[in-house]
Amino acid sequence: MTVPEPRENTVLLGHEAAEAVLVGAMAAGRMHHAWLITGPDGVGKATLAFRFARWLLAGMPAGKGLAVPQSNVSRRIAAGSHADLLTIERLYDSKNKRMKTQIAVEDARRVGPFLHLTAAEAGWRVVVIDGAEELNLSSANALLKILEEPPDRAVLLLVCASPGQLISTLRSRCRLLRLDPLDDTIMNTLIAGYLPAFSDKDRRRLVSMSDGSPGRALSLAGDSGIACSVLVDEVLAAVPGLHPSRAYSLADTILRKDVTGENSFSTFMEVLRTAISTALRNSVRGTADIAQTKLIASHPIEAWPELWHGLGKLQQETEAFNLDKRQAIVAGIGLLSPNGSGLP
Repeated sequence: MTVPEPRENTVLLGHEAAEAVLVGAMAAGRMHHAWLITGPDGVGKATLAFRFARWLLAGMPAGKGLAVPQSNVSRRIAAGSHADLLTIERLYDSKNKRMKTQIAVEDARRVGPFLHLTAAEAGWRVVVIDGAEELNLSSANALLKILEEPPDRAVLLLVCASPGQLISTLRSRCRLLRLDPLDDTIMNTLIAGYLPAFSDKDRRRLVSMSDGSPGRALSLAGDSGIACSVLVDEVLAAVPGLHPSRAYSLADTILRKDVTGENSFSTFMEVLRTAISTALRNSVRGTADIAQTKLIASHPIEAWPELWHGLGKLQQETEAFNLDKRQAIVAGIGLLSPNGSGLP
């Protein structure tokens, strides 16, 4: 499975309204100096940011939305070598051999000098800050100083899944552009294109698990999400309780790396919570199927949010403190019994 990085990706479906906002702002001469592009993880925020950068730096070619023909500009943006585009994001810490937890202030300080340079080509300079919620206070304040006196013909695109984590003064200086989850039809089209070897049944499973996020669907496809989804279906079908021996056997299956992969615990817990939230949402909307209706009826409706949060807390604490994942899976299954006391 080969999935292009956002800066390389020329395919973006389902966000035509957001594209129209950007094109319209430019056409009307009201291009804001900073945009806060928000929405769920994996929905296409970074892809839209680079798509807009590509369109702007290619001279704003006429056509549908932000589509740009393949060109030298496109290739340099994909390679990260365009002189008028700067990307700020978390970097890899080679010393500790892991991604840094925050965007460092020294990286944020690169933005000011870059934007005050004379544009090399199309007259515009663009900065994409991918994962803006990972700005620490110092790096956020460094950006704030720039936004207080923005240079002409410069655009900052802050890509952010959790805008509430940004300082309010930074949010207030950006124009908000929110991307919504994609509908099932568009999701099916995208997944079929990215995963042509997957069966229709497996693609439908990915759509149902991913809450309208193609990025999440592709992540689940690579992290044995299909296998975990089958096991989640078994667990939920067995509510109000799964026999203890089967619960432990299922936990052992999830944690066998040769069967479900390195990330099976987190994948299983995330798929379980997604299945519950989908069933609850469909129940409220009156669109739940028979299995979802049976599941939601096993608890008072007001108990489900607390149960959902309880599963999330169990996963978070298990991973944070390196607790017994086998026991955590069994405990999570036990929470689904009507009295929340565990397995029968």
